[in-house]
Amino acid sequence: MLKKEIIYFGKKVKLICDGKCDKAWGGNTRPKIQLDKDDEDDYVYLSDGELDLAPELPGTSEGGQVKPLIKEDRLNKWCCRECERSSVCKDSEVPDTIDFSVRVYNIPR
Repeated sequence: MLKKEIIYFGKKVKLICDGKCDKAWGGNTRPKIQLDKDDEDDYVYLSDGELDLAPELPGTSEGGQVKPLIKEDRLNKWCCRECERSSVCKDSEVPDTIDFSVRVYNIPR
């Protein structure tokens, strides 16, 4: 697991991720299945096992930064705001990342 202390909306927080950049599509581009045609927020992301490797450049950016292509650039603005594999947590929170070894539902079932 990767961790980095950042300033997020004016507060110190930790940015964490599982470090599997080769499987990081970005929250807006990760393949998913729409579950309810009348509710655009009711979907399930496909698991890592159902997908090939993610594109090196999935077509999104944050603050002029794109998905990191080298290890030294990891945990940048793209990771914080676009990557579906990262989480922002306060110091007192237990760091957790999403487990993409299974399908991940946007609305818990």
